[in-house]
Amino acid sequence: MEFVDTSIVEQIEIKMIRPSQYAVRDKIQKGSEETETLSLSIREHGLLQPILIRPLEHGFEIVAGHRRFQACRSLRWRFVPCKIREMSDKQAFEIQLTENIQRKSMDPVEEAEAFRRYVVEFGWGGVSELARKVGKSEEYVSHRLQLLKLPDSVKEQIAQNRLNVSQAIELTTLSSSNQAELMTQVINENLTVREIREIKMALIRPDRGYAETLSDTHLSYSEPCMPKPAKIAKKTALTLRVTLTRLDNLIEEVRSTVEPNDRAEVVSMLMGMRKQIHSMIDEAIKFRNSSQRSAK
Repeated sequence: MEFVDTSIVEQIEIKMIRPSQYAVRDKIQKGSEETETLSLSIREHGLLQPILIRPLEHGFEIVAGHRRFQACRSLRWRFVPCKIREMSDKQAFEIQLTENIQRKSMDPVEEAEAFRRYVVEFGWGGVSELARKVGKSEEYVSHRLQLLKLPDSVKEQIAQNRLNVSQAIELTTLSSSNQAELMTQVINENLTVREIREIKMALIRPDRGYAETLSDTHLSYSEPCMPKPAKIAKKTALTLRVTLTRLDNLIEEVRSTVEPNDRAEVVSMLMGMRKQIHSMIDEAIKFRNSSQRSAK
């Protein structure tokens, strides 16, 4: 069915307009630098695009254009050009969400929270329907929702663009204590998704015969009580575990791709290296423990 726009454009008195009760963003500050810049532009060129509002009891509610509204109010305008359209709460939220996504004005955590409200808090539809409404894939919406599982310290790094969504998603399957610690390493070393996965495998697969228990493999590089030599030794042990994981992948690749006549010799060579790496891990752990005891 073809969409028919039945909205009208009129000058509406500012005091009759109120912000949306379903605003997808909470960070709209009246005196922000963005609002001040917009005010200067409107003062010089006028309001180029009317504010979208909907009629409610005792006035109107903003659907799209909260910053334009704040800018006009800061200029002490009495009336503001508005596009008035009848719509439900659900439709108003969808329009706000779509506009903000298209303008890329929300960080991934803000998007995630808006998606959560749509799906869980308001119960307006599932991931599939929401993805269709905002013009994104189901995977895009699902990944955003997964970010809400992360602790606030990690979400803050995402909001500040120090951690991207792909990196952050990899942290969601770790324990809360490891999430924050691995996050620090990801940021400091700008680890790729593949490198993060390799470290995770080293952490969650103690059945490979590692000398340490899983509880000893936490990524506590920032422990204030641990002396520097011990920190280096601990990082060395983890690096060797990553190498061990890569070696295991190579062994599996050889067993599935190399001809039987050549396979035994290659596997034997790789297994010998694997044994040496185990010994190196043990040495690193012993050195770390020794350094810790000496510092006490």
